[in-house]
Amino acid sequence: MCNARPTINTRALFSDATNDYRCPAEPMPGDTVKIRLRTGRYNVDKAYIYVNNVEYPMTKIKAVGVFDYYEAEIKVNNDKLYYYFKVETGKVVCYYNQIGAIKELNTYYNFQIMPGFKTPDWAKGAVMYQIFADRFCDGDKSNNVLDDEYSYIGEHVCQVKDWDKYPANMGVREFYGGDLQGVLDKLDYLSELGVEVIYFNPLFVSPSNHKYDIQDYDYIDPHFGVIVKDDGELLKEGDQNNTNATRYINRVTSKENLKASNEFFAKAVEQIHSRGMKVIIDGVFNHCGSFNKWMDREHIYSSSDDDYACGAYEKYESPYHSFFKFYGNQWPDNGSYDGWWGHDTLPKLNYEDSDTLEKYIIDIGKKWVSPPYNVDGWRLDVAADLGYSKEYNHTFWKKFRQAVKEANPEAIILAENYGDSYDWLQGDEWDTIMNYDAFMEPVTWFLTGMEKHSDEMRPDSLGNPDYFFGAMHHNMARMGGQSYSISMNELSNHDHSRFLTRTNHIVGRVDKLGSEVANQNVNKFVFMEAVIIQMTWPGAPTVYYGDEAGVCGFTDPDNRRTYPWGHEDKELIDFHKAAIKMHKENEVLRTGSYKQLYSAHNVIAYGRFTSDDAVIVVVNNGEDEIRVNIPAWETGLAMDDDVEQIMVTFEGGYSTDRQGYRLKDGILNIGLRKTSATVLRRLRW
Repeated sequence: MCNARPTINTRALFSDATNDYRCPAEPMPGDTVKIRLRTGRYNVDKAYIYVNNVEYPMTKIKAVGVFDYYEAEIKVNNDKLYYYFKVETGKVVCYYNQIGAIKELNTYYNFQIMPGFKTPDWAKGAVMYQIFADRFCDGDKSNNVLDDEYSYIGEHVCQVKDWDKYPANMGVREFYGGDLQGVLDKLDYLSELGVEVIYFNPLFVSPSNHKYDIQDYDYIDPHFGVIVKDDGELLKEGDQNNTNATRYINRVTSKENLKASNEFFAKAVEQIHSRGMKVIIDGVFNHCGSFNKWMDREHIYSSSDDDYACGAYEKYESPYHSFFKFYGNQWPDNGSYDGWWGHDTLPKLNYEDSDTLEKYIIDIGKKWVSPPYNVDGWRLDVAADLGYSKEYNHTFWKKFRQAVKEANPEAIILAENYGDSYDWLQGDEWDTIMNYDAFMEPVTWFLTGMEKHSDEMRPDSLGNPDYFFGAMHHNMARMGGQSYSISMNELSNHDHSRFLTRTNHIVGRVDKLGSEVANQNVNKFVFMEAVIIQMTWPGAPTVYYGDEAGVCGFTDPDNRRTYPWGHEDKELIDFHKAAIKMHKENEVLRTGSYKQLYSAHNVIAYGRFTSDDAVIVVVNNGEDEIRVNIPAWETGLAMDDDVEQIMVTFEGGYSTDRQGYRLKDGILNIGLRKTSATVLRRLRW
């Protein structure tokens, strides 16, 4: 903050990348962009915008309440623009960029304009729902994986008959039977919950239950789709490879079943679309499975009656040899190819040496967002790892984006990445990311003190608002406003412990502690605080299936428990419905600006606001009731405005009863219950 002299009201300074402060917010080359800065009324003498280090004076265009608004018009071409603001009062100077009001410049946080960078409007603030297909709902018993149908990584697979059984610690060969028909059967439930987008974990052909080791990118796995051809024999006792797995070959690799499953998927997407929902699918393009038709280490395709080209592991002369990086002089030499993280079941794809592979995967990117499938985007697994160099990685994703956007301009490209994603979010590669660094982690540390895998407890982070806002603001600035507004904001997912389990403060994993421990001493009301943050924070709130029903679990594989049909936590489901309804009914929570308002140990408050609306969120994660003064005026509320509570959580439940408050001199004086989250909105007459 600027503290040379207390003459510039730094808390009044504001600008961001929303349409209220940058119009158009996503300009095209040739557009003239109006960029605005808010200051305190009569508080600054001059305001400037610096675009690519060139100074332009700003003009005061209006005064509203306690604020003045300055504006400058900037013509954009094809090049990126970087900008920040400077204000002067007498000899006092203050700068403003994405991190807020600053005394000294830091170009790391400057605003950016990337002409032509368009993100899908439908994704802004969209309510997403992640489904791990095998564990959501078994709608079609005829396509279930059978006991001993085939062998996977040296052992036979099995069909789990008890839907409520916890996943085994090494349960990658366990199949519960969830499928696409099960999702269709539960569309009423998802609609009533308020879901707008379904994100599916991988659906393509694969022998694992998670399917992050793709066998065939061109087809939906018949165990998720439909099986119209079903004959052959199961594995014989003691057979530990797929050579004799004729039942698997006929069920999964037969062209009849593959074609039928793709047709079923196209109809499933059509049904989901008819409910007003979008569909995102998982793209695992860094690596595939050793049983992929291009590698065929397990001799699946060489045993098939269908016409498949010889796999790279079968024969040196395979047309797919260059798809992988092989080592050694013998052929084949077990372990002689590069596997992701050293796993020989996950051969890394060698794009740099194969233009054919690159074209194939880019065509896959186009195929599934085009008719007849018409999915609405890709979630990209370990996207920063693809390729053998950063240079190629960026080259590939530029090509991928161009191809996908040409096929479907409204498709979203959403990447999994940990750490700084700045280099990929420049408008020509990814649209956005799964938001670990600027959502899941800060929320988890503040509310639970736990690491997102439940691997560590840090008491110094629990209730620490400086860490919370510091991590949030740094990472939000690095993402930029456009990417942040559509980022996937999750509390849990398939790679981390369930958030509800993190509330018990138990460090460890299922292999040491057992599954039941994940259910013990959890705090639903801390979880409710987290959901309120999720539904009011900028971005796309994303519910991991079953979180809303009270599912617990340590990290993978325990986080992949089945949805508890018939014994859900009905209170939590009703709470999620209410929180999602609140999110959807208040446009300001989808597209409004964000600003930190207040912080103290265990307490955070922030605002979401537009030119004509405002919401204030206050969270008390402490064990004591307290009273706080929130500077509500910073959201644009008038000094004596009325606000009303529209939702509150507390120990014992939640309420959507309305309660009014009158601001005094722009300050909201409010009492907070312990372990509570309160949402207030400008009173609408």
